[in-house]
Amino acid sequence: MDGEGVLSTGLSMAELGARIRAERRSRGLSIERTAALSGISRSMVSEVERGAKTPSVLVLDRLATALGTSIARLLDEPALEVPQVLRHAAQRVVRDPSGWERRVLSPVLPNVEFEFMRTTLGPGVDAGEFAAHAPGSREYVAVESGRLRLTIDDRPHVLHPGDSAYYPGDRRHAFADDTGTGCVFYLAMELGGRAVTHHDPGRETPDG
Repeated sequence: MDGEGVLSTGLSMAELGARIRAERRSRGLSIERTAALSGISRSMVSEVERGAKTPSVLVLDRLATALGTSIARLLDEPALEVPQVLRHAAQRVVRDPSGWERRVLSPVLPNVEFEFMRTTLGPGVDAGEFAAHAPGSREYVAVESGRLRLTIDDRPHVLHPGDSAYYPGDRRHAFADDTGTGCVFYLAMELGGRAVTHHDPGRETPDG
């Protein structure tokens, strides 16, 4: 997978990997434990942290979920000043080779696990299923254009332009274009208490 096609705002794979590693270590987790929590292989976690492998958006989301945080925090440093204005050119964007992108509209704030994003799905694109977040998490969706098939724990809901929905973020959820013409929707995500803050007694390997 070509890294240049995934991160559009200049963040290198090495920088992304270093941020993921720092978040993992701050939670006292080994690579093995992170792999188990995310459902991603240990080798993949290690390669992503070393900047040797470009993760898909789903893989990046699963890593963030395993760490009890958001993709936004893995992509950016916390803002030190308020108010914050995010110009369009400065917003972090991740693109998946399957034909969709996520644009992060909210700043990363210290001790706040919240993400506001705009997602564009190409014609007929299924973004896949996202893992359940920590208990107490909340997600809100609003469709701008096209038709979105939102699936919560295997139950589909079709949303038209102007429709919105809420669901607990600690359930499995999936997004797909339901028309074959493309879809744009907004999603606000508020994460519950961090799922992993304890020290992992698992022994670190040399690349951990």
